[in-house]
Amino acid sequence: MSRMADFGNDLYTGKRSIDFVGKAKTWYAISAVIMLIALAGFGVRGLNLGLEFEGGSEFRVSTTQTSGDYQQEATDAVREVAGPAASANVTLIGGNQVRVQTEKLPETEMNDVGSQLAQTFGVQASDVTQNTIGASWGASVSKQALRALVVFLVITAALMAVYYRNWKMSLAAMVALAHDMLITVGIYTWSGFEVSPATVIGFLTVLGYSLYDTVVVFDKVRENTSDAFETRRQTFAESANLAVNQTLVRSINTTVIAVLPIIAVLAIGFARVGPGTLLDLSLALFVGMVVGAFSSVYIATPLLVHLRRSDADVVELDKVASRHHERVGDRTPATVGAPAAGASDAPSSPLRSSSGTTPARGDGAEARVTPSPDADAEQTVTGRAVHRYAQSGPRNQPRRTPRSKR
Repeated sequence: MSRMADFGNDLYTGKRSIDFVGKAKTWYAISAVIMLIALAGFGVRGLNLGLEFEGGSEFRVSTTQTSGDYQQEATDAVREVAGPAASANVTLIGGNQVRVQTEKLPETEMNDVGSQLAQTFGVQASDVTQNTIGASWGASVSKQALRALVVFLVITAALMAVYYRNWKMSLAAMVALAHDMLITVGIYTWSGFEVSPATVIGFLTVLGYSLYDTVVVFDKVRENTSDAFETRRQTFAESANLAVNQTLVRSINTTVIAVLPIIAVLAIGFARVGPGTLLDLSLALFVGMVVGAFSSVYIATPLLVHLRRSDADVVELDKVASRHHERVGDRTPATVGAPAAGASDAPSSPLRSSSGTTPARGDGAEARVTPSPDADAEQTVTGRAVHRYAQSGPRNQPRRTPRSKR
């Protein structure tokens, strides 16, 4: 645990750094491949839309016990009435209820299917409930969800542009949201998970979580870049990368804490409860939160740096910071402490040795040896370093090393 704390502290102080911004092309390539696979899923398999979106008939059989072949038994019961070409989606809910979904059946066939299911599972006809859902209801839900999504994106983009006073930050956040949504839905296409109204609610919730995580990172980016514009010691990319490192541990902790209860719900849902609203919602949240945490760290900030690299103020900052790095880089350890031009190897003062220590006194007493903090700095006869403002006399007079009055 202490190692994790030390690792997070090193990231925050800059002692250790992960180059998220510098390796932006790598993250872009990884995301592009994943998004292409997600898009291919729409053409190859498509979404497994639930009964609420496609319409159809649903039967629920309340039974105290089920055999291992309950799915085949329910399918055979449906085909005995609707014909051998009929298909049925059979799932077990809560261990004591069998749900059978079919295409939309006429009322007479629905009654016959209900009776056949009751006979197959050995229950009363009253223990079998039946319901018909039209496709118009699903179309209405889809239309309202799409409208809510558009309104959400427009308002969010406008608020972020006003809050950060920079539309490019808003654009980077919107691209990250689109990235999260595409990958999340793509996972649903390839996995075959059913898309229900609860799943759509989960998708919208994922957008809010992803945006929240991105805003936290962007707040730190704005703080660091503002300091960089004042001090002129870091480039825009360096200050933004430092912000991502400083918020990395926080993003990981937040995601883990948010995902842990969802994992518990998923485990209970798959093991005991079965398909339902709770499972659909938690599954969408789990997939979306993991993808959202990835985009907040690896996509949003590198994209922001890429969008702002041609801004006049950023270009000027990078030039000044680069010159500062060159000046600092010229002060290599080999030049520190080297004698000045024309100086001999002899000590600069009879009372100061070349090693920067005070020699022993002539009376034989043991001298106090004081190491020099800086070999380039002037020192008094006692071995103390002279302040840099005291190394030059007034009005550019020759430097004079203070001497001891003893």
